[in-house]
Amino acid sequence: MVIIYVVTDMRLSPTQQQMTAVYPHSQGGFMIIDFHTHTFPDELADRAVGTLAHSGGIHNYLDGRVHSLTDSMKKAGIDYSVLLPVATKPNQCDTINTLALKTNETSETTGLISFGAIHPACENFREILNWLSNNGFKGIKLHPVFQKTNIDDMQSLRLMEYASSLGLIILIHAGFDVSFPGCDESSVDRLATMIQEVKPEKLVLAHMGGWGQWNDVSSILEEDYMKNVYLDTSSCIKKLNHNANLPIEKFKKMVLTHGADRILFGSDSPWDDQKDAVELIKECGFSEKDTDAILGKNAVTLLNL
Repeated sequence: MVIIYVVTDMRLSPTQQQMTAVYPHSQGGFMIIDFHTHTFPDELADRAVGTLAHSGGIHNYLDGRVHSLTDSMKKAGIDYSVLLPVATKPNQCDTINTLALKTNETSETTGLISFGAIHPACENFREILNWLSNNGFKGIKLHPVFQKTNIDDMQSLRLMEYASSLGLIILIHAGFDVSFPGCDESSVDRLATMIQEVKPEKLVLAHMGGWGQWNDVSSILEEDYMKNVYLDTSSCIKKLNHNANLPIEKFKKMVLTHGADRILFGSDSPWDDQKDAVELIKECGFSEKDTDAILGKNAVTLLNL
């Protein structure tokens, strides 16, 4: 694979440089970007992954450490992985974001791009979002279930309105969660209410719009307010546990209904094997154009790489 980067401003830090990726399709090459991954500091990885695996009844394919993810990327042919840290408490944001900034300073060599962390209960949310924007972060991750905050309540709405005004990508855990069955903080109904209220310009709904609620997602895909919303493929078409998975034919129908230009490949590593996840998308039978779009081109556009 040959990837050419054109740097438009050498005065910027590596995380702020504007890069243009050129894909030599005549040689069968294209960039692959995993838009949904997780890592943890080495000293916390065993406990964090072990706890989540046990509570969700799921298997982890990696140990949650950075070096394990970069090794996995090489095996899978993945060029970039987006890390999605979550602040489960407001006082965790500074520590997480300081580490995330260090990650982004080496993105060009590691292929890791970290989003920022923020909690809807942060009173200084504008200050945090400004700091993230000024330091070149591409977006933020919200996990309403882990953060115990409804996605359509005032705290969440005001945060997303301001994040959107700064041009930040907002990625949200959508639907139910395997570790907290029955919790509806980010249900499809709540997400639909939020989207119509905030109208975020760069919104990604993880897990094909609503984990375990794909019938509900399918029922709103053709609504006008959904047309610019991205969906990621993480933790859907491969069965995570006995609770739910998205049948491959239904997944393909959802992609065709919503449009492949609004679908982002995501593995949810360490909860899925990146190589298997890439191959599963390739085996879906989409056109080469749509496959390339899902696996990387859409992410290049959204991330402005």
